[in-house]
Amino acid sequence: MTKEKNIITNFIDGILFLDEKEELVLVNKKAEKFLNTSKKNILGKNLEELKKTGPLKEMLTNFSKKEVTINGKTIEASFINKKGLLIILRDITKEKMVKQMRNEFVSIVAHQLRTPISSIKWTLKMFLEESFGKINKEQEKYLEKVYTVNEKMVELINDLLNISRIEEGRYVYKPTATNLASLIEENIKQFKEKAKEKEINISFKKEGSCLEAVVDPEKIKLVLQNLIDNAIKYNDKGGSILIKLTSDKKNLTVSVKDTGLGIPKEQQKKIFSKFFRAKNVMKSDSEGSGLGLYINKEIIKAHKGKIWFQSVENKGTTFFFSLPLAKK
Repeated sequence: MTKEKNIITNFIDGILFLDEKEELVLVNKKAEKFLNTSKKNILGKNLEELKKTGPLKEMLTNFSKKEVTINGKTIEASFINKKGLLIILRDITKEKMVKQMRNEFVSIVAHQLRTPISSIKWTLKMFLEESFGKINKEQEKYLEKVYTVNEKMVELINDLLNISRIEEGRYVYKPTATNLASLIEENIKQFKEKAKEKEINISFKKEGSCLEAVVDPEKIKLVLQNLIDNAIKYNDKGGSILIKLTSDKKNLTVSVKDTGLGIPKEQQKKIFSKFFRAKNVMKSDSEGSGLGLYINKEIIKAHKGKIWFQSVENKGTTFFFSLPLAKK
């Protein structure tokens, strides 16, 4: 046995290889164990035969299906198609269990915090509205600071709950035919005062005959809120934001362009990752969860759309997302 063959045979992950004729020519010990079979039962079979029966059926019929449960274990498959088909099988049962426990912990903590934080918010609001009696300017200043911090806590808890629901497959979507132009205009009004504080001008342009898509309006509203909020937060004083809505024969595309900090080139690959915040952003604004863009990505993905961006550091960023047009 050659050194290479010995390594493959005893490799920690399961390995199967189908040659250019689509015949299974290699199965290592770990793959036999994962699939609960002997290689003599499957070796030499072609792809079509392997699709018909056995534990590989589900994966080989649908290559986008990356995980299957075999004998109580969760097996993840990676496919490399080059001069044949290499299949690498990995046991991720423990990883899935740890992830589930972590998600449950986050969900429980966020739910437990939500009620007291909300109570604090409304109590502070009543003080600021002088429902309990008149307050002086200094008291008002400190109460407003506490109220702002509390609002950020509410946002963080909501983000954590959204992520927990997304990862547990409980992020319910209620699709309905929605005019995106109206939705964008609503969001711009919501951020009017915040933009005014930084002397930022927000403009909106729409092009195309059809501006309607079948979406969950509340979830797309959240996407727009995250993008517009970031465009204001990480923009320069006196900067501008241009929001565009365009349509072609298949899709509606929304773009949010700012004239702010931009994203460093070496960090752009991580921008949709959970908890990620670029270095230049953290210098200008130390607060923030780094969850908004991850949530955006998951919402757009669930709507069968796409999200992407273009950015140059110190010159600004444009975020885009596209959604399928409502079928007539």
